[in-house]
Amino acid sequence: MWAFKPGRQQSHGGVTRLFKCRRSVRSMHLPAACLFDLDGLLLDTEPLHGQAWSDAAAVFGTQLSNQQLLSLRGRRRLDCAQQVIDWISGSANTEQLLAVRQPIARRLLSTAQPMPGAEELVRWCHQQSLSMALVTSSSSASLAFKSAPHPWLDLIQTRVLGDDEALANGKPAPDPYLLAAERLGVDPASCWALEDSLSGTQSALRAGCQVWVLDGSSANPDPGNSPSTTNPRRIDGLSVVLGQLQALRHQQALDQ
Repeated sequence: MWAFKPGRQQSHGGVTRLFKCRRSVRSMHLPAACLFDLDGLLLDTEPLHGQAWSDAAAVFGTQLSNQQLLSLRGRRRLDCAQQVIDWISGSANTEQLLAVRQPIARRLLSTAQPMPGAEELVRWCHQQSLSMALVTSSSSASLAFKSAPHPWLDLIQTRVLGDDEALANGKPAPDPYLLAAERLGVDPASCWALEDSLSGTQSALRAGCQVWVLDGSSANPDPGNSPSTTNPRRIDGLSVVLGQLQALRHQQALDQ
C-alpha cells in the first residue's frame, strides 16, 4: 500500500493519484525484453481461427460451443486438431479434419487486421532497442501467410514458433517462453510477456515472466500503475503497456 497524509489527500486528490503513479513507476524497471504472442495479441485472428474450427467441425456433424472454441486459443494447430477430433467422437482423423479446416482458415486469415496499438508498441520497442521475441503457437507456414500484409512484424527477429524443432512442448507448458528468453540471452523473470489466451498466460507464468493479459472483456482492467507484484495484469488495450514502457524509459533517463 502507498501511504499518504490524509490532509494532502483531501486537498490534492489529483496530486495524490499522480504521486501514486510515480511511486508505481519507481517500483518497477524496464523489462529486459518484451515477448509477444501473435494471434489475438498483435493480430486480430482469434475469432477467425475459431470460425475455421467451428466450420470444420460442422462438416463432421458437430457444433462447437463458445467455451470449447475459447479453450483452443493459444494452442498449436495439431494440439487443437486432436482436441476437436475428441469432440467430434473420432468421426475424422487429423489429416481429414485439417484438409477441411485449413482452406477455410487461409481464406479468413487473409483479412486479419492488427490489434489496436500493436504496430505502435512494436515500433517503439524497436526504436528504443528493447529486445523482442515472437512466441506463437502458429507454424512457420502459417506465420508467413498471416504476417505478409504486416511488414512491421518483421521488426521482431527472434521467434519461437509452434513447429520449432527446439520446442518440446507448446503452450500452456512454459517451454515456448523459456526458449525465447534463452535465445535472447535474458532471464525469463526480467521479461514482460504479452498474452491474450488462458493457455498462453499459463505458459508465461510458469516460465516466470511478468505477464500482461489483453482482455477487453475485463470488468476491472489494470490501468498500468498497479503494484509491481501484481501478476498477471489484465489490460483492455496495448496502449497501457506502451504508456508504462514510456514512463519507465523517462524515469530511467531522469535517474541517470
